[in-house]
Amino acid sequence: MRSFRARYGGSPLHLLLVLCSFALTGYAGVRLLRGDTLMVLVWFIGAALLHDLVLLPLYTLVDRAAQRVLVRRAEPAEAEDADSRPPAREWINYVRVPAFLSGVLLLTYFPLVLGQVHDFTTYTGLPDNVFLGHWLLVTAALFAISALVLLARMVFSRPARRTPGPKQDSPPKGPEPTPGPESAP
Repeated sequence: MRSFRARYGGSPLHLLLVLCSFALTGYAGVRLLRGDTLMVLVWFIGAALLHDLVLLPLYTLVDRAAQRVLVRRAEPAEAEDADSRPPAREWINYVRVPAFLSGVLLLTYFPLVLGQVHDFTTYTGLPDNVFLGHWLLVTAALFAISALVLLARMVFSRPARRTPGPKQDSPPKGPEPTPGPESAP
């Protein structure tokens, strides 16, 4: 087992899971490409280019702007306040996580959220005009939960306040020094 870990770098279970994920991906690719292969490839290439050339620079700029705003606002006015706050760079994660989850939901359901699906009500019997409101409510709930987690972290990670004890003008007295051999008569 040790030689396997030394060669592979992980456990046999890890290798099995990686091979299963490759098999599942291959199966999905074969099933997907069985239809209109050219349009599927155009869609994948277009999605990759759209992500790499448009979306990645866009959300990188938004993230950097949010970092600058949060770091400036997070600068403590007093040194005493600095102990009760998380480091300013960690605050951005309380914005990133709900924004990411909200973005994934929008990306997944954008035709429904934007009302671009025709005959949705005919096929499902469900109303098609509620998805924008639901997505906005879920987004608001994600940001509210993130704010509550940040608030709880700030409250529970605050160090205990020290109450000043009585002032001592002189250093505490310890045991008297014992005379050494030089001071013997």
